Amino acid sequence: MNRETAIINSTALRDKDLHKVLKQKQNDIIKLLEKEHKIVPKNYYRNLWMAVGMGAFGLPIGVAFGLLMHNIALLSIGLPIGLGIGVVVGSSLDKKAEAEGRQLNVEIKH
Repeated sequence: MNRETAIINSTALRDKDLHKVLKQKQNDIIKLLEKEHKIVPKNYYRNLWMAVGMGAFGLPIGVAFGLLMHNIALLSIGLPIGLGIGVVVGSSLDKKAEAEGRQLNVEIKH
């Protein structure tokens, strides 16, 4: 983590390039905290599981629904279902992390 902050402090970049480096280093630090200490910012799991829910649950549900109805255009119906599943799972994991004291009082927005 100290290496990441040293890189940020020593950079001569400005404007968009600096913003890009800051976002990358912020993501690296958050990944390190989550991996080594299981500490996460607010809504970390919700944001993560929204994408997982759409990809892992929503697409297969949409494909199955589209094939059953003989109209593959209905594939998109599964995406909001998967999004909802992901939000529920992620929110429950966020509540669990908060109850265990593993949640930072910071919400990361990109």
